[in-house]
Amino acid sequence: MPLSAAEQTAVVPTPEASSARDVDTVPYVELINNRVQGVVSSGSDINRVYCAFLEAGSGAHYSSTNNNRPDAGTPKRIGWLLDEAVRQYGLERVARYLQAPGDPGKMRRGSDVAMALLRGAARKQEPAGTVFSRFLNYLRFVELKAEAGPMPEMAWFVG
Repeated sequence: MPLSAAEQTAVVPTPEASSARDVDTVPYVELINNRVQGVVSSGSDINRVYCAFLEAGSGAHYSSTNNNRPDAGTPKRIGWLLDEAVRQYGLERVARYLQAPGDPGKMRRGSDVAMALLRGAARKQEPAGTVFSRFLNYLRFVELKAEAGPMPEMAWFVG
C-alpha cells in the first residue's frame, strides 16, 4: 500500500520543543515515512555509525551500519535515537507520531516510548542506504553560505 503524502513528509521540529542536541551520539534524526529514523554513533568507534529506524504502530525496527552490517546493540541505539527525537520534537509529539501504547504523560524519555513499542515487535531488515543518503544530503547544507532568514531544510540542526 503506497504511503500518503502526510506519511512521506518529514516533520519539522518546532523551536520550543528543541533542547541541547547530542550530535556526538545522534547526529541526525527525523520523523518521516511513518517512522523515526536517523544516524546513531556506535558509542565505541568514532568511525562507525548505524542507521536505525522504529516504525509507528507496529514497532518494527532495525539498525545496521551504513554498509548494512547488522547491529548487535539495536535496542540501545533505538533508545538513543528516540531520546534525541524527544529532545528535538518533544515527548508527546514523538509518542503520538509513533502511536505508542500507553499514556505519554507517564513516559519520561524517548527510550520509554521505544520500550513501549519494541515489546514483542519484529525486526524488519532494510538496507541502510535510504537513511544514510538523506543524512549525507542534509550535510551538504553545512557548506552553504549563511542566509539571513530561516532555512526549513536545516531545522534538525536547531539546538
